[in-house]
Amino acid sequence: MTVRIYVPRDAAALALGAEKVAKAIAQEIAARGFDAEIVRNGSRGMFWLEPLVEIEVAGKRIGYGPLKSKDVADLFDAGMIDGGEHRLCLGEVEDLPFLKEQTRLTFARCGVTDPLSLADYEAHGGLAGLRRAVSMTSAEIVKEVTDSGLRGRGGAGFPTGIKWKTVLDAAGERKYIVCNADEGDSGTFADRMIMEGDPFVLIEGMAISGLATGATKGFVYTRSEYPHAIAVMTEAVGLARQAGILGPSVLGSGRAFDIEVRTGAGAYVCGEETALLNSLEGKRGIVRAKPPLPAHKGLFNCPTVINNVISLASVPVIMEKGAAFYRDFGMGRSRGTIPLQIAGNVRYGGLFETAFGLSLGDIVDKIGGGTVTGRPVKAVQVGGPLGAYFPRALFDTPFDYESFAAKDGLIGHAGIVVFDDTADMLKQARFAMEFCAVESCGKCTPCRIGSTRGVETADKIARGIEPEKNRVLLADLCNTMKFGSLCALGGFTPYPVMSAMTHFPEDFSPAPLVEAAE
Repeated sequence: MTVRIYVPRDAAALALGAEKVAKAIAQEIAARGFDAEIVRNGSRGMFWLEPLVEIEVAGKRIGYGPLKSKDVADLFDAGMIDGGEHRLCLGEVEDLPFLKEQTRLTFARCGVTDPLSLADYEAHGGLAGLRRAVSMTSAEIVKEVTDSGLRGRGGAGFPTGIKWKTVLDAAGERKYIVCNADEGDSGTFADRMIMEGDPFVLIEGMAISGLATGATKGFVYTRSEYPHAIAVMTEAVGLARQAGILGPSVLGSGRAFDIEVRTGAGAYVCGEETALLNSLEGKRGIVRAKPPLPAHKGLFNCPTVINNVISLASVPVIMEKGAAFYRDFGMGRSRGTIPLQIAGNVRYGGLFETAFGLSLGDIVDKIGGGTVTGRPVKAVQVGGPLGAYFPRALFDTPFDYESFAAKDGLIGHAGIVVFDDTADMLKQARFAMEFCAVESCGKCTPCRIGSTRGVETADKIARGIEPEKNRVLLADLCNTMKFGSLCALGGFTPYPVMSAMTHFPEDFSPAPLVEAAE
């Protein structure tokens, strides 16, 4: 029987040498005459173990990692092909605590299957949701998604079903589904992992969305910095079209839906839905005033659903197992699971999918294992570069939309970046303002000018120039940006700045300059 050896081709694994490992394994297979094949899977999301190689033995996946190409010959000598013992042997991968403690719904296949094998996809439950959807009316699909409690996983947390119903009810000769895969937040990688590791789940989710709203065309708008994701998504769309999953008759239903993959030019602001639409239309990526909402007049002035990757990729399991199954996970108004992306100065960085409700402290200390430097955790930024900094005093905050909002934070795309006690929070606040200044589309004054003045004011505080006066000025700038900006770039930049000032005031009181002795 042919042995399957799984070597990830996820971008994180490739960055750590997975391509060299795969070549070394191929050479050993050929030299030793083994009956084995290499499967290039996605990542399991345990980045400290990448490249993580898995061997399928008696229905179990035995892991070895992190591997270097120089380890491969020694591993084969130790009987890796049969799951043999070795210092790099991790045992059965599914039993590793980081994986075992997760609730993998959206990411159930990521790292498990060949991303470009439809047979693999179906063998692991793929297309069950779409098959159910083609037997339902559009209104029935929308109700199922609404009843599940699914909210937008891109940051705003808007109920997905309500957005879909708005587009379904909107009048228009043509309607569109736009997948926002412009994952620009620092410390986030869930969208990329899905596109590289399980692209068919995103395609299936978009097709269901099309059936639900009457849209016949979809676009995946992703970033130019994701070449591997672009290549995998493009090939997967072609395979889905050949198999009749996409095209003039989705799974023989007589209802049409097709997808195109489009690449952005690197503008962070094109993660904002209206700037993204302008970019898709070939215009400059600047924010549109609302109303009208994209659900009424979006792409090419037609009713448009805009959801992010994780929102759409969560739909197939809802359609397969039912709204009640999905709604049973989570807490309060935050239902289902969320893929936590743990990064920064942390021992166990990676993706951890779980139901809403874990405390921030448990995520950082128990799942993430604390800092990799061994120093105390000083701050955690949740929600990307525009997210608030939480001190340890707030680590009892449950991970859900309302709990974070109540503490002047946001969960955003669920990126979690950990800082130890050497971090200078004044510098972090300055970085937030600088980031906004660089990435602003320039359309509105509070964002364009406010961020530039914010950088200057932070620099004055750092130099000890009228620190009290400039702290007041910085807070006033934040208030203007928060309530006066046209979109979330300028509107959310105050979150990291104000949280840093509020929770770490000592970093905003630099020691007075001491003149040199005569």
